Amino acid sequence: MKTVIKAGLSTVNKYWWIALTSAKSNLAYFAEIGSRVFFLGVILYIFLRLWQVTYGQTGSQTLGGFTLPQMLWYLAITESIILSGPRVAQSVDQDVRTGAISIHFIRPLSYPLYCMFNTLGERTVRFAVNASVGALIAFLFVGFVPVNAMSILFFLAVLPLAFVIDFLGNFLIGLAAFWLEDTNGLVLIYSRLTMILGGMLIPMELFPDNWQNVLKFLPFSAIVYAPARLFVDPNLIFFQAVIVRQLVACLVFGLAVFAVYRIASRRVFANGG
Repeated sequence: MKTVIKAGLSTVNKYWWIALTSAKSNLAYFAEIGSRVFFLGVILYIFLRLWQVTYGQTGSQTLGGFTLPQMLWYLAITESIILSGPRVAQSVDQDVRTGAISIHFIRPLSYPLYCMFNTLGERTVRFAVNASVGALIAFLFVGFVPVNAMSILFFLAVLPLAFVIDFLGNFLIGLAAFWLEDTNGLVLIYSRLTMILGGMLIPMELFPDNWQNVLKFLPFSAIVYAPARLFVDPNLIFFQAVIVRQLVACLVFGLAVFAVYRIASRRVFANGG
């Protein structure tokens, strides 16, 4: 029993080391970090002006239950989530087309788990940088938004699951390279669906009423909208519903990855590696 536990802990440590190494290596690319920071700053400034005009034209203090400061902080979080996403699908696509994926079959590590922890390490650094800049810009323009311990706790609980769901979706697209000549179209569609249906620019409350119930149950909202909403407006009932939806999405996507990866692995072996 002790041997099994030690082996399990050793395996976990390996994946955490992969995530840590990925996070450290991502800090070395200051030019890329600087470009992302600049782009995020420009985007937030533009949307601040747009929302200021929108609130001014409507003469309302709130839209969809969001005040102007809440809206800008919401945008800072959603933009940080979207811009922090590594190119998972493209990386897997390249591994498939170059045959590099076959090397992972002889390693004592699961390729999907290796990719996931590598991605999470990289994304954690990217998000931390983006969120820091976004928070600074939001503070300079509209000041602090009321945040308490519950906001931070709920946000930190759902954010890792949001990253995992997004990884699984992108990983599935990357595996499609086994059957498709080009997966760039799928990547583009997925990214746009995540931005639009996930509520990156507009919270779900501002969508038509008959759309909201549908969009909130899609995995895209669990990636983008839910973490940002819980940060600016924490609610226990909403938090519980989000956790359930995220776990269901992780389970469904995880099973899909397992099934597709097994089929793809047999395809590799059937063709001689």
